[in-house]
Amino acid sequence: MRMSEGVEWGLHCCVTLAWLGDERPVSTARLAAFFDLPAAYLNKRLQALVRAGILSSTPGARGGFRLARPPEAITLMDVVTAIEGPEEAFRCTEIRQQGAGAEGPGRDFRAPCGIATAMRRAELAWRRELAAQTLADVLAAAPATAADRTRRWFAMERTGS
Repeated sequence: MRMSEGVEWGLHCCVTLAWLGDERPVSTARLAAFFDLPAAYLNKRLQALVRAGILSSTPGARGGFRLARPPEAITLMDVVTAIEGPEEAFRCTEIRQQGAGAEGPGRDFRAPCGIATAMRRAELAWRRELAAQTLADVLAAAPATAADRTRRWFAMERTGS
């Protein structure tokens, strides 16, 4: 399974916003500069997180983004779904019923095929694992130096140093 880079960007931005707390919103430009990312593309990902209720946005010159919920209330699956959408990764198109397979008896096709069943089971395990992990878990596992470095960089940007 391959996810877009937007998932990584969204997760890192959420972690960064959690480290910065609610002191003030952070603009797309500042987040993009911090990660050296294209601001326009990042903004699309951040807006998807706003639509999903993960971030809140404040318009205007002093506007930007904040977490809309506490880190322990945001799962990794929430972010993945906001960025990638809720569709299943594997879509069975029933090719077993095409070509020579179409000649088989109808009873052969009443139940999902073993491939579709196995893929669905694997995807459910993946989704359960991501749903069981929150941003708070990621924050707890991150080195304290990363949080400190992030806070210093954003504080420096505010003071113009």
